[in-house]
Amino acid sequence: MAKTLISTPLDLAVAGDDVCEVDVTSGIDGTYAAYEFHFVNMVPSTNASILSFQGDVGTATTYQQEIMSSSWEVEHDEGDTSAVLQYRAGRDQANGTGYQHIGEYIYDDGDTSGSGILTLYGPSNTGLVTHWMSVFSAYGNAVAQVSYHAGQFQTVSPITRIRFVMTANDRSVQGDIKAGTIKLYGVT
Repeated sequence: MAKTLISTPLDLAVAGDDVCEVDVTSGIDGTYAAYEFHFVNMVPSTNASILSFQGDVGTATTYQQEIMSSSWEVEHDEGDTSAVLQYRAGRDQANGTGYQHIGEYIYDDGDTSGSGILTLYGPSNTGLVTHWMSVFSAYGNAVAQVSYHAGQFQTVSPITRIRFVMTANDRSVQGDIKAGTIKLYGVT
């Protein structure tokens, strides 16, 4: 499997300006079989925020595609008193149109952040739905967390746009993205 960096990495810590949302509106087309977004040291402006995404088709900008997904995570606390593997029913969607959670409870306490990968499979296929999966590592609620999410967009129209935001548990936008780097790769 070969990866090609599609665009210049988006460094979100430019001049200290927080951003509410990051829209990727180009580069996702039929050139590659899969696309990977790499998140490096993402930091929210509001503690306990969740990195989330939603997609869209064509030139649409509503970012409300139906998503069917599943979510689970592994946690281990600093005091070595708790280790948990859990299904996260509140993180998945059954044909929901909200933002899909991928990075759990990222804190902004000076030395914490979250990093991970989101992969889209065949987003330009017009006969099949677009599958996706993510793995994300973060620190929050005094625990190290690794969260796994997977699912599909419930449309056979090509997914051409992705939006990233920080959300609360209820999928509402919560604060800004304070810092981090997002890289988009094409995978053959």
